[in-house]
Amino acid sequence: MTSPIHQPSASGGTRTVIAAALFDAVLILAFAAIGRDTHQRGDVVTGVFLTAWPFLAGAALGWLAARAWRRPLSLRSGLAIWLGAVAGGMVLRAMTGQTVVLAFVIVALLSLGLFLVGYRALLALAGRLRKS
Repeated sequence: MTSPIHQPSASGGTRTVIAAALFDAVLILAFAAIGRDTHQRGDVVTGVFLTAWPFLAGAALGWLAARAWRRPLSLRSGLAIWLGAVAGGMVLRAMTGQTVVLAFVIVALLSLGLFLVGYRALLALAGRLRKS
């Protein structure tokens, strides 16, 4: 029996799943890097990973909850991954003593929403324009 990740999906198969998961991770790392740069924090590489890991873990939970490997580029998957990244990220940050304040929650919601749902929305729009 093969795992669901290795079965072809309606969106292009294993390569699409891997590419979407990697792109999500890169965007979350970019979010962390931008935030750290904005606040002029040191320890660039380790600091980015320290900031990003709760959001990466939350996004992974979003992938699992939505079974995003079935349609990794769908808006529905993007919404679940986004909300998983933010909710899971904030819970994990709070549990590990990292800062969780309303302003940061709002920035994370907006930024990660733009990143994780935004590229999927652009791809959906491009697909519709190609069909017409």
